[in-house]
Amino acid sequence: MLVLSRKESQRIKVGESIVVTVVRLGRDKVRLGIEAPADMVVLREELEPLPVGAAASLVAQAEVA
Repeated sequence: MLVLSRKESQRIKVGESIVVTVVRLGRDKVRLGIEAPADMVVLREELEPLPVGAAASLVAQAEVA
């Protein structure tokens, strides 16, 4: 893992087509802007899609409970 220190408005380029900008720094938050091609999916980790079939399994478990 590469760990970098950046100040507000500084940018990091990832490959040829992705740019991450530090938009705002707060006491307990960092706001980032991500520029990426329209065909690239950018998601927060907690919003990652479930594997195929996992959603149906979760629904079935909820119905049993």
